[in-house]
Amino acid sequence: MKPTNLVFILSDEHNKRVTGCYGHPMIRTPNLDRLAAHGTRFTSAYTNCPICVPARASFATGRYVHETRCWDNAIAYQGVPASWGHRLMEQGHRVASIGKLHYQATGAGKNGFDEEILPLHIVNGVGDLLGLIRDELPRRPGSAKLGPEAGRGESDYTRYDRSIADEAVKWLRETAPKHRAKPWALYVGFVSPHFPLIAPPQFYDMYPESEVPWPQMYEHDERPRHPFMDAMRKCLCYDDAFDAPMVRRALAAYFGLTSFLDDNIGKILRTLEETGLDQSTRIVYSSDHGDNLGTRGMWGKSTMYEESAGIPMIMAGPGMPSGKVCDTPVTLADAFPTFIHALGAEPDPRDANLPGASLIDIANDQAPPRTILSEYHAAGAATASYMIRHGKYKYIHYVGMAPMLFDLAADPNERNDLGTDRAHQATVAECEGLLRKVVDPEAVDRRARADQKAEIAKHGGADAILKKGTFRFSPPPGVKASYY
Repeated sequence: MKPTNLVFILSDEHNKRVTGCYGHPMIRTPNLDRLAAHGTRFTSAYTNCPICVPARASFATGRYVHETRCWDNAIAYQGVPASWGHRLMEQGHRVASIGKLHYQATGAGKNGFDEEILPLHIVNGVGDLLGLIRDELPRRPGSAKLGPEAGRGESDYTRYDRSIADEAVKWLRETAPKHRAKPWALYVGFVSPHFPLIAPPQFYDMYPESEVPWPQMYEHDERPRHPFMDAMRKCLCYDDAFDAPMVRRALAAYFGLTSFLDDNIGKILRTLEETGLDQSTRIVYSSDHGDNLGTRGMWGKSTMYEESAGIPMIMAGPGMPSGKVCDTPVTLADAFPTFIHALGAEPDPRDANLPGASLIDIANDQAPPRTILSEYHAAGAATASYMIRHGKYKYIHYVGMAPMLFDLAADPNERNDLGTDRAHQATVAECEGLLRKVVDPEAVDRRARADQKAEIAKHGGADAILKKGTFRFSPPPGVKASYY
């Protein structure tokens, strides 16, 4: 297959169900829908961890979280293990980054890029220390600001995303023509639709508050009970301050931010077409994780439900089937072999044990079957959680707690947990066996906690961290974090 350039667009916290091409009846995402119509849409795409920093480390390295040991939003990627960018640079390909990366600090070369434009990394190279504390989960009162602040307007994030789109257009028009000798790679990292849920009026007003669909299982008596979820709701207390009007505003704002994101993506796609680069460039769109959006009384990410662990994944361009819908499970770790394959680089023997496969091969039904993995060891996690897909089943394993099992074919909205159902114990056992071939859940849980405790000690202990407080989200370049 002929090598091409590759543009990989990664958003932040995009629930794949809030996309037109994934079947949402109300959302307007014409640019992503057009990309899917001309390419391949993956229906069973997952993050390797439903929180920013660990997910992005897996995206960079092609390795699972228990291999990178970037467990949470305070332990970020530092350039080791090698990323797809390192491998491409070693072979003379130009590799550029624009926008959010969420690594430890800027280091063009060190991080696997020839240039980092407008990079966003963890705050002060330290990140969210509060998320390290897991033996007794602290309540995070800043989470309760999500509902009251939701609505129409501008934020530092919307201004940042416009700058990212402008820089991407500029790079494609001015820099890309200087690197014709070998295919190049461009990573573009937007922050929308990540909270704060404040959408520009033009996009917010597309979604009347009275018409946005009410979250499923939102009422208190409908919310499923499980010790992991109960502990998370208490720690990440997003819903505590919500009333019905806030729910409507929050969803309208999220929808608006998603259409705002789509509009910025459209600027990149049009530039590729206007410059003729679309004929020699493959494009991937995905997100680092999703958002619960009130379902089951949960907001933000951090769960293994489809709203949070599921992500959009669309790839188009030369060699990609047009209008195809691919049900094979894929993850962000598949980005690494996809970059190598797309640009025609030589696979490195040091990467022979990577768990991923090229999205090009998967879309063309040429990749071997494997068990994909998502895992979570971060803020609000009373214990480690792991998720695999096995045919129509999703299996979620909690160390020391009852597992969950969902038949996604019969129950796509995950209303009926079969994890403790006697009739499905053979399937539970089979799924647990497949999980243990990929990871030792208990051993990894111990390793994560040990690393986190060492990091806590390095920063003066849990009391010092609690006294200092934390921030709600990493600010864009030039903006200081607001602590609470």
